[in-house]
Amino acid sequence: QVQLVESGGGLVQAGGSLRLSCAASGRAFSSYAIGWFRQAPGKEREFVSTISRSGGGTAYADSVKGRFTISRDNAKNTVYLQMNSLKPEDTAVYYCAARLATFSLSYYYSRYEYNYWGQGTQVTVSS
Repeated sequence: QVQLVESGGGLVQAGGSLRLSCAASGRAFSSYAIGWFRQAPGKEREFVSTISRSGGGTAYADSVKGRFTISRDNAKNTVYLQMNSLKPEDTAVYYCAARLATFSLSYYYSRYEYNYWGQGTQVTVSS
């Protein structure tokens, strides 16, 4: 089992940057693929990015591709989401999620494939 805690959210102007962190406790963090999702008020939770347990495989939603970068440091049990060129439409609560990965390069797009979730961190982008 793994516990996840997100941090790094806040208020930023459009065009600015934030780096979110997802810190994990528990065993064998390097066995888990990690996903970032976000949920804006009145909307469903949507996929943002995912990274394989090795870090060698990554994927992004089209809406963030080229602006966001996901990475992980297994020695620190942490996954990062670097968010640049932020837009007001990026405003949401951001969640990280984890699931055991079948292969070292496996990653997962659907929120239904993840077993463990953090409590979320608010990101607000002002225009």
